[in-house]
Amino acid sequence: MRLCFLVEEHYRHDGMPNEVIRQLTAWGHRVDVVRPGGSLLRMSEAVDAGAHDAWVLKTVSGGPGLTLLEAAAAAGTTTVNDARSIRGVRDKALAAAIGRGKGLPLPVTYAVALPELLREIPEAEYPLVVKPADGSSGRAVHLVSSPEQLEAMLPLLAGEGMLIAQPYVPNRGTDIKVYGVGGELFATERCSPLHPDPSVRERRVPLSAEVAAIAARVGEVYGLDLFGVDVLLGPDGPVVVDVNDFPSFRQVPDAAARVAAAVLELARTGPAHAPALPYTLPVSIPVQAAPAQAAPEGISARAGENA
Repeated sequence: MRLCFLVEEHYRHDGMPNEVIRQLTAWGHRVDVVRPGGSLLRMSEAVDAGAHDAWVLKTVSGGPGLTLLEAAAAAGTTTVNDARSIRGVRDKALAAAIGRGKGLPLPVTYAVALPELLREIPEAEYPLVVKPADGSSGRAVHLVSSPEQLEAMLPLLAGEGMLIAQPYVPNRGTDIKVYGVGGELFATERCSPLHPDPSVRERRVPLSAEVAAIAARVGEVYGLDLFGVDVLLGPDGPVVVDVNDFPSFRQVPDAAARVAAAVLELARTGPAHAPALPYTLPVSIPVQAAPAQAAPEGISARAGENA
């Protein structure tokens, strides 16, 4: 098969997807690599329908790769994941609206175009986790403990575009990352960025039936075949705090071979899950629901929680 991988400069030297590309090449497949963030793209000719069996995206959320992937999809080429599904999770405000509308346990989510509008969130919802709606890899994620701290942080939040805010979910200091690949689920436990502890190493853990059911439902709701979902075990049960297309798959056994095999199967058959959205996407909608949980004492305003 002939595949095209869109790889942003941010991932140029990462094991994922480079190990997958090497595995596919070793199996005798041709892989063309395009770096959309470092190339002059002649868009009228960038997508040659029929030149590739599938296009695969591994880029940062705000990069130009998704636009190129959508162009390939519009030309009728299979994409991994489905381009519409990727768009649906990379806009975190839109992902919250979709997920809560389908019954997923996501936090209450507010969306604002201007950081000053965060002042309108009730004080009872604090502390808040604030992050860009198009953020990735923990970029510009902040824990805001009070309205007074929000005022001090407004200049820092300016220029980030659409922002989302969610009440902090109390947790035991670790979160669960579940990876979905080839119809299988794998779970790892890792230290929470808000509760750094050098003695806590990222490790594979058994996947409870409850969390497994939620993770499987995430793939169905968003139409993703390769994905990661971050879950916090809060006082009222598991809470989904982030969903990623094509994550790192750290700690997954034989990850490169598993992902490579999944890419080939999706290239042959198309997505296993139907996309969550029609191709023309709606405007992101702010979501409100039940009151937030109170935060535990002693938390600090560090970036990364709910990232």
